[in-house]
Order: sequence, then structure tokens, then C-alpha cells
Amino acid sequence: MDKNVKVAVDAMGGDNAPGQIVKGTVEAVNERDDIKVLLVGKEAILNAELNNYSYDKKRLIVVNAEDVINNDEAPVMAIRRKKDSSIVVALNLVKSGEADAFVSAGSTGAVLVGGQFIVGRIKGVERPPLAPLIPTMNGVSLLIDCGANVDARPTHLVQFAKMGSVYMEHVIGIKNPRVAIVNIGAEEEKGNMLVKETFPLLKNCNEINFIGSIEAREIPNGGADVIVCEAFVGNVILKLYEGLGGALIGKIKTGLMSTVRSKIGAFLCKPALKETLKSFDASEYGGAPLLGLNGLVVKTHGNSKNIEIKNSIVQCITFTEQQINEKIRMNIQEE
Repeated sequence: MDKNVKVAVDAMGGDNAPGQIVKGTVEAVNERDDIKVLLVGKEAILNAELNNYSYDKKRLIVVNAEDVINNDEAPVMAIRRKKDSSIVVALNLVKSGEADAFVSAGSTGAVLVGGQFIVGRIKGVERPPLAPLIPTMNGVSLLIDCGANVDARPTHLVQFAKMGSVYMEHVIGIKNPRVAIVNIGAEEEKGNMLVKETFPLLKNCNEINFIGSIEAREIPNGGADVIVCEAFVGNVILKLYEGLGGALIGKIKTGLMSTVRSKIGAFLCKPALKETLKSFDASEYGGAPLLGLNGLVVKTHGNSKNIEIKNSIVQCITFTEQQINEKIRMNIQEE
């Protein structure tokens, strides 16, 4: 019996495909001996890329798919028409059980649609949310939802909170994770209609450790472990987080190189500074799982490079070994 966690990787999706996808895949296989990757895409191109590396050929296998879904295509039509695309072929490997998980840096819309239509939702799950880990002063928090459901209802947000709690406890190892809803103030009566209707439902939900509202400025401080919101708000938070982080790192580097004295100081503190900045690099935490499906679907950034691809593949191991889908299924069916 094959004990390896099997991950189907879309090798043709993303701004840096296939080169960075292949590189990250090889790094994952060489780093872990408990994983097997099915690299899906145009066989001739992928084999040419793989010739540049040494790896265990029994644990990295190319699966041919001659078509590619582009970002400018309508997701539903693309999934229906492009049956031989790397996304569709890889998702079907998860559906059939030939793969435990799927990773892609390709079209977000196609991944979301394909995940629901091909892999399918867990019975009882109303809307699968995208849930990335974001760095904080205390480690990481789960932002849920960040891009899948821009018109969510209160019951959807309650399910997001439950699924996020399961993920943080069993994948990240945080016992009784703190759950908060994004709001414009800490008071219970504040917020838009969605927040006001959702707050009492979360407050009365015994399956989660709900601590109330969280303002955006408290998110980087680690004010909650599971941060609940609908996708429009979540995506704005995520993009601002990433943009501000990049801008601050750029400013720090410019300042350190501005004078001879600062350059000497930069040289002395470089190891500590590098380690600190690394903890706030989103690529270190892999991609965003689409929770609530019958298999694991992970969406990475469109501009992902090898390190994020590698980490996205590796994160599939803990998710699968901890049987997160089964835990979510049991939690949702208890409603």
C-alpha cells in the first residue's frame, strides 16, 4: 500500500509556469520522502524542465494535459469546455482518488469552480471558503474567506468559523483557537447588516471559541486565530497586508543602505533581520486551502515562485494525515 500523500500539481497555471512550478515540485519531493507528486501539464515541456534536476522518478510522475485555462477565460465555461486542461485533469485525479490533494497557481475562478463542480462539496457545506494563513506577531492566523464568496450569508460565516477552527487546531496545532469576526469596532452593536446578523449566531455557537469582533489593526498583532469575514472584505485585507508588507520591507532595505554607518549596522544585524522578515513572508506558509470539499484543493498566488509551490505541496501532508475533511464533515453534520 502506498503510504505517500499524493498531490496533483497544476504545472501550467500561474505567471511563472512551468519553470517555478517544476522547481518547487522537485524541491518538495527531495525534501520529503512521504509525498508523491503527479505533475500535470504538457508532457514534452515538463520533461524538458525536469531534465535540469535530480529527483526520485518513482515519486514525481508527469501526467499529460495538452490544454491550459487562462486567467481571462470565464471559469464555468472553461471548466466545461477544456476537459484536457491541466486544472481539470488534476482535479479529476482528486475526484477519482488517484490524488489526495490539488495545488495550483492558475486561474482562481477556475480553481474555485472546478473544486466545487468536480471534487464536490462535503454534504452540508453551503459555501467552501478560501482560507490563507497570514503572519502575525504571535505566529499565524487564518483569514476566512479571502476570495470565494463575496455575497455570503450569516449561516455561511458560521460554517467558515467552524471549518477554520478545525483547520487551526489540527493542522497548525492551536488548541481551542480564538475566533473573531472582522468589524469596524469592538462593540457588539457595530457593523453592517451581515456582521450584526452573524455576531449572535457566532456568540451562541458552542463548537467554537468566539471572542467577539476584531478591528483590522488588531489582525497583525495576532488578536485572533481565526478571522471570519466575507470574501470582499477578506480579499481587501489580504491584498493590503501583502502590499504594505512589501512596501515596509523595501523602505527598511533602502534605509539600511542610505549611509556608510547604516550599511555597517545592516551587515551586523543581517542574520537576525533576515530571520525576522522571513516570518512575515506569506510564501513561507503555502497556499490557501478551499475548505469544505471532498478533497483538498489549494490555491497559491498567481505569481508564486518555487518556495511557495514547495510549501503549498508540503502543507498537503499534514492536512491529509490529520483527516481534516473528515473532521469538517463530522462538525458540519452535527448542526
